[in-house]
Amino acid sequence: MRRRVLAAAVVAAFAVPSITGVPAATADTYHPTVVSADPVDFTPHVLDGTVWSLALVGDTVVVGGSFTKVSDASRRVTLARKNIFAFGLHDGQIRTFAPEVDGAIYSLAAGPEQSVYLGGAFKSVNGTAQRGLARVSLDDGSRISSFGARVNWGDVRSLVTRGGSLYAGGTFSAVSGIRRTGLVRVNALTGVVDQGFDARLAGPGLKRTRVEHFDVSLDGRKLIAVGAFLKSGTADRNQIALFDVGGSGAVLNGWYTDAFIPTCMQGFDTYLRQVKFSPDGSYIVVAATGRASSAQKLCDSASRFETRTSGKQTPTWVQRTGGDSLYAVAITGPAVYLGGHQRWFDNPYGTDGNGPGPGAVSRPGIGAVNPNTGKALEWNPTRSRGVGVRAFLVTPDYLLVGSDTDELGREYHGRVGMFPLPGA
Repeated sequence: MRRRVLAAAVVAAFAVPSITGVPAATADTYHPTVVSADPVDFTPHVLDGTVWSLALVGDTVVVGGSFTKVSDASRRVTLARKNIFAFGLHDGQIRTFAPEVDGAIYSLAAGPEQSVYLGGAFKSVNGTAQRGLARVSLDDGSRISSFGARVNWGDVRSLVTRGGSLYAGGTFSAVSGIRRTGLVRVNALTGVVDQGFDARLAGPGLKRTRVEHFDVSLDGRKLIAVGAFLKSGTADRNQIALFDVGGSGAVLNGWYTDAFIPTCMQGFDTYLRQVKFSPDGSYIVVAATGRASSAQKLCDSASRFETRTSGKQTPTWVQRTGGDSLYAVAITGPAVYLGGHQRWFDNPYGTDGNGPGPGAVSRPGIGAVNPNTGKALEWNPTRSRGVGVRAFLVTPDYLLVGSDTDELGREYHGRVGMFPLPGA
């Protein structure tokens, strides 16, 4: 087991406000090598439910999800924490931070002046109505009333801050009374909706149009979204769309792919679950479910697409599990980390019922692939599979993992774990 190591300094990219008063942009951070397969032993434990999201504010890790109890690393002290709590990145100490949030938190993003944005299925924060979106102080958990954005119904599933803006994606159809289907950009300080930004997403024939997840490139110029939609304006965009967002609006990019048009098992309005830009913004990786084994389709797979060229795109590579879902992805340069409830990687010819196919390698619940080839790397810490990994958080020294199970790296880690870079 890894012992506690004090870092020499707090990471400036996550702690120093920009001139607009919001933190510098964060994205999956470049690492010089693959992280250790041995998690540190000082992280606290979430004792029930699911961890859906992780964020770093200064040297504090904020954890969101649907849970009610947490404990310290030693499991000697148990504390009530409903849907959200925080701990020290370098020592694992649980903070007193404990806002009252009456529903699941699906997404978090660092805010200005020691605050954090919450996105989820909640309807109130600290007893005050504010549906789906909120900003709270990390110092005392108070709701920051000057941020007034709220969704009309549904939930918020993904949040990203860039510059003076907060982007939010989910199942909503309006924010603060202004119609926006699944994706919105608001002022990061006030929550006022950006009237010029409208992705015009639509899903003709689908039960509900929604953005399942999105990411914004580190330079703030491009946004990639995945979810239950078929169009942006009049243009066809099946489950995935790329937008130019460096200006005043959301301009649909000419980049597109037909790779996700084929259906997986019936009943999925979207089988895409998460998407991330590489640290340099040159490519994306998409994690998918679908409950279908296929060597031709992208069900239950991870796939890389280049983003620096326009027009029709095909995958650079595809990593197929052979019938098990992938839900989370992180890209650090040397590795693409993937999490879900998969049993195998490199398994295009395996099936759920008949086991692994030729060339398959065991990677229960978590693994890493080569960013250039998509083939499995040796990194294989293992985890109890459950439903799956729901969140990764990359910091300059660590890879953090949030899930619904309590075994990671063959050790007890209640729903939260942290892999260090060698020497960290």
